[in-house]
Amino acid sequence: MTLIKSISGIRGTIGGLPGDGLTPADVVKFTAAYGRWVIETTGKRKVVIGRDARISGAMVNHLVTGTLMGLGINVVDLGLSTTPTVEIAVPDEEAGGGIIITASHNPKQWNALKLLNYKGEFINDAEGKKVLEYAEDTSWAFADVDELGEVTNDDSYLQKHIDKILALPLVDVEAIKAANFKVVIDCVNSTGGLYLPPLLKALGVAAVDELYCEPNGHFPHNPEPLPENLTAIAGRVVEAKADLGIVVDPDVDRLCFVNEDGSMFGEEYTLVAVADHVLRNTPGNSVSNLSSTRALRDVTENLDGVYEAAAVGEVNVVTKMKEVNAVIGGEGNGGIIYPELHYGRDALVGIGLFLTLLAKSGKTISELRATYPEYFISKNKITLTEGMDIDALLKKVEAKYSEQPYSTIDGLKIEFGKQWVHLRRSNTEPIIRIYSEANSMDNADKLANQIIEDINSILGI
Repeated sequence: MTLIKSISGIRGTIGGLPGDGLTPADVVKFTAAYGRWVIETTGKRKVVIGRDARISGAMVNHLVTGTLMGLGINVVDLGLSTTPTVEIAVPDEEAGGGIIITASHNPKQWNALKLLNYKGEFINDAEGKKVLEYAEDTSWAFADVDELGEVTNDDSYLQKHIDKILALPLVDVEAIKAANFKVVIDCVNSTGGLYLPPLLKALGVAAVDELYCEPNGHFPHNPEPLPENLTAIAGRVVEAKADLGIVVDPDVDRLCFVNEDGSMFGEEYTLVAVADHVLRNTPGNSVSNLSSTRALRDVTENLDGVYEAAAVGEVNVVTKMKEVNAVIGGEGNGGIIYPELHYGRDALVGIGLFLTLLAKSGKTISELRATYPEYFISKNKITLTEGMDIDALLKKVEAKYSEQPYSTIDGLKIEFGKQWVHLRRSNTEPIIRIYSEANSMDNADKLANQIIEDINSILGI
């Protein structure tokens, strides 16, 4: 069993012993700590919650709701929802925070509590540490019977979310309608199945072929939207002669596309394409994390904007976006952050922006993809001995390449012209993740292998 406590939330496998897995005892413990933090930092006794469709969701929802009520906190329960929808609802409801019950792209045995602040954004490092500190402190009391919180069930936010997307100037319903798109969607039997069909209908998409859209939590394939998991929709797109395929993860904050020939548009290029559309219409800056494709930088600079890189993690990307006043940002895993709507990864707004771009381009989706710089990312890792000083090891690699442009804001990223390699230590295992990017997969692999050889040399292997 696994239980991982991080700054942005608590995730783990369902069952087992308390402290070893995400058990009911752990759900209550960390929900209570978060509720205490909300009350003490905002003075508000209102929290918005929502969940994806995974099998354990109802159980965890009951535990979270009861615990918050026990603290005297009123709960606005959106029911089956999406991560970005809860993020939008928190400030709309003037709540002190929000909890999203989802393990995102993890398999069905996982669940998690994603924790939001009063702005509907993920809590930061300091806030997360305070919640974890409170979880180990049992000196606080629950509410008396006359001060228990109440629950309001609110299913209106699906339509509210769609309405906000339709109201965006850069989402052109008439252009999408005129394109007469036929699309296939894969919602991995989670809440995307509730949200994508009405969104696409509102956007004017002519025909929607639904694949895995029953929100029952029985994921038909690994729910992470990677090419090896998307063979079914790739085949369906070709068979149905569709214009494109649209894929989301269980909580609908990651987005990727399938080309009309069944090939992958590439999740790294979801953000690149959407940024192209946004930056052409609202000139400005962009942000992604250090492990995302350089293509975003190329597109941004070609449109006279400034690209900035942030440490890996949505909260870090959002912080950097605010710092440089970016008009678009996100992560290479298909995460679109469009601050005109809200500061959170949102597949739904990504769909509206992308379909507008595709419709106005007059191109097929594969033709559109061919207009962007071609890069390939190689993902590798090396396992080290337990207890090894990984920071000292990275310092030695840094010294070896000190004449190259490099960044140490998140591990070590070294640039070699338009190629780069990013080394990050794992927070949970004695490994170093090594991501490299170049203009061909062969060159990306060669760059990664060179760094691995350097590390082995330093270690005397």
